Amino acid sequence: MYAIIATGGKQYKVSEGDVIRVEKLEGEAGDSITFDTVLAVSDGSLKVGSAVKSASVTGTVKAQGKAKKVIVYKYKRKSGYHKKNGHRQLYTEVTIDKINA
Repeated sequence: MYAIIATGGKQYKVSEGDVIRVEKLEGEAGDSITFDTVLAVSDGSLKVGSAVKSASVTGTVKAQGKAKKVIVYKYKRKSGYHKKNGHRQLYTEVTIDKINA
């Protein structure tokens, strides 16, 4: 059984026991999180739309952290303009506990 959930502007295919990294969510390690935006659920047959309106996915926050540095480099030829910048994206690591379909 798997589900497709949406969080942080991205979509994730998850099964029970999976560990996923999503955009930063509120909560400490050990807290429970419910994902209500379920796009599809499959338990042999795929259900989408109004068939999964009441479905949800619950998980446990495993850790909060920062990803590797992303380099942003801007450059315009012939003008001598270049700018190097970067940031580290915050993430939340979540273990999927249950798919409620």
